[in-house]
Amino acid sequence: MNQIQDVVKAYYGETLKGSSDLRTDACTTEGAPPPHVSAALAAVHDEVAAKYYGCGLAIPAALDGLKVLDLGCGAGRDVFALAKLVGPKGHVTGVDMTDEQLDVARAHEAWHAEQFGYDAPNTRFVKGELEKLGDLDLAAGSFDLIISNCVINLCTDKPEVFRQAHRLLKPGGELYFSDVYADRRVPEALVHDPVLYGECLSGALYWGDYQSIAKASGFTDPRVVSHRRLAIIDPKLKAKVEPIRFASVTARLMKLEGLDAACEDYGQAVIYKGGVEGMERVFVLDAEHEIEAGRVFPVCGNTRAMLMDTRFAPYFEVVGEGQTHYGLFPGCAAPDVFAETMADSAPAPVGGCC
Repeated sequence: MNQIQDVVKAYYGETLKGSSDLRTDACTTEGAPPPHVSAALAAVHDEVAAKYYGCGLAIPAALDGLKVLDLGCGAGRDVFALAKLVGPKGHVTGVDMTDEQLDVARAHEAWHAEQFGYDAPNTRFVKGELEKLGDLDLAAGSFDLIISNCVINLCTDKPEVFRQAHRLLKPGGELYFSDVYADRRVPEALVHDPVLYGECLSGALYWGDYQSIAKASGFTDPRVVSHRRLAIIDPKLKAKVEPIRFASVTARLMKLEGLDAACEDYGQAVIYKGGVEGMERVFVLDAEHEIEAGRVFPVCGNTRAMLMDTRFAPYFEVVGEGQTHYGLFPGCAAPDVFAETMADSAPAPVGGCC
C-alpha cells in the first residue's frame, strides 16, 4: 500500500472520530433529500450515521429490487439506507479499505435487517482498495447501480476506478456518485499534505481531466445532477489552497452502447408518465433535464437512451421514430460547477448534456 493510502486509512480510521472533526465542508451534504430517502437515512443506526463523511446525496431514484455496489462505503450509512430502499429482493455490497469503518458496519448488519423487517441482511461488506476492484470477489456486469460518496478523490489511480466501475455494471446500469473537483490541476506539493488530502481537497481531480477520464472509461456522456461551491472553514487550509476553487458535484454516468459524442437531434421527445417515488410531478435526470409529468419534452438521442434503455423505461414513452438526424440538438450546454450558486451558473462547453 502506498503512502497516500496509509494517510487516508489513518485519517478516516483514527484521526476522525465523527463528522464534527472535519475542517472543511467538502465531506458534508447540503440540501434535503426526498421524504422516502430522508426516512431511510433516519432509520440508520446513530453510531453508523455519526461516521458519515459524504459530500453529496449519492442515492438516486427508482431503486426497488436493484443490486447495488457502494465504493468506499465507510461505516455503511449509505449501504444501510439503500438496503431499505432496494427492499428485501434487492442487495447492497459495500467496499472499503479501512478496518475501523468496516468493523462498525458489520456490527450493525443484523440490527438493520431486523429494523427493516427482513429475514436476513441484504447487505455485504468487502475489504479492499478501490484501485484494485478487479482483485475482489465482484463479478463483471453484475450491478445495476454503483454509488460512491466523496471517495474517488481519495484514490491514487482514479482512471482505474472508473474503468472497473464500467466493467462491473450491467448494460444500462449507472455510476451515480458525489465527489470533489478543482477548477485547475492541484500542485504536487499540496497533494502530499495529509490534512488537505484527508479533507477531500488535494486529491480532487481537475474538472476537465474528470470529463476525459469518464469518457475514456466508456461513459460517453457524463451528466451533472447537482453541484455546489465548497467553503474552506479552516483559515490555514484556505490559505494553502487559494486561488483554487473546489466544487462538490453529484454526477450520473450511464453504461450505454452507441451514445453520440455530442448531443444530436433525431426529432424525438419523451413524456414522463409519473410513478417514480420522490419525483411524482417532475423527473430530474440531471441539472439540465427536469421533465414535468404529462408534458411532451424534446430530447436528444443520448437522453432518450438514458431514459428508455435503463431502469427508467417503464416511466416514459417516446414520441417520434428517431429515423432522421437533424444535426446538433439546440441549446445544449453543461453547467459551470464552480459558480457561486446554481442561479449564477453560466453555460460551459464541457461535458454532455442535451
